[in-house]
Amino acid sequence: MASVKLSLGPFQGITDAPFRNVFKKHFGGIDKFYTPFFTGIQKDHAKNMQVEEIDPRFNDVETLTPQILSTDAEEILRFASQCKELGYKEINLNMGCPFPRVANKKRGSGLLPYPEKIDTMLCQVFEKIEVGFSVKCRLGYVNPDEIYSVLEVFNKYPLSELIIHPRIGKQLYKGEADVKRFAELMPLIKAPLVYNGDIVSMESFECIRKQVQPVNEFMLGRGLLANPFLAEEIKGSCHTKDIDKPHNYVIDLYEDRLRHAGGSPKVLGRMKELWSYLMNSFDEPQDIWRKIKKINALREYEEAVETVFREHTLI
Repeated sequence: MASVKLSLGPFQGITDAPFRNVFKKHFGGIDKFYTPFFTGIQKDHAKNMQVEEIDPRFNDVETLTPQILSTDAEEILRFASQCKELGYKEINLNMGCPFPRVANKKRGSGLLPYPEKIDTMLCQVFEKIEVGFSVKCRLGYVNPDEIYSVLEVFNKYPLSELIIHPRIGKQLYKGEADVKRFAELMPLIKAPLVYNGDIVSMESFECIRKQVQPVNEFMLGRGLLANPFLAEEIKGSCHTKDIDKPHNYVIDLYEDRLRHAGGSPKVLGRMKELWSYLMNSFDEPQDIWRKIKKINALREYEEAVETVFREHTLI
């Protein structure tokens, strides 16, 4: 499946620069990464742009696209300008975040019921932007039919890419992605199209791919966090599942996060977030989660991880 291109979607608190770099050290198959969203870019050379998360010294600008959460054209342009200075060739607008604290402010998927607002914003952006501009969105926030008016807006502008997760915002991640609706939308879309949602195994990928041909670009998310071999499996480059690979990956990520945090136990929160997905790669995932979630000390965490890899089996 050499023609398939795979990206990893952004997860706040998980897929930051340390995660991306450690993942690439141990696993392959991902062609493109996205940063978790930036926000509050209030001025040129904003302080929150002076961080490792986007610093080219810690990131491969050829495979990383910075993402912004905003409804303000001036803020988006400021972000785009600063990303261009850092060597990035594309930015992505998050119009898919489903969480109420974001959506209730008409941001993320909460912006989708307002096509006129989207149109005004994109008109101002495309008058001045000097890098590629892509969008990640859902079918709507309250109703999946919201996407039709939004697509009419998107088709007016030269988006570098349109990533669609076929759920509505109100669903969060419940229910199933509406692959059939995605397929129905395909003829209506001018931009290069990427499918995102419910790719959790080789079987689910093959089933979805058949329904959305000729789309050959797919964004992975929770499925890759649960099974870090998934992209390699899809690309046909995973021949054996060696338990040493996820073991070393988890240890390297923990140690890297610990260095960044100056040895603070606060790293445990981020490691637990990853384990809430990764536990599903093993037999008895709920038993593993019971061991991990209650831990509050670094030494306890280290011992629990060794116990998991010693006593449990990859599935």
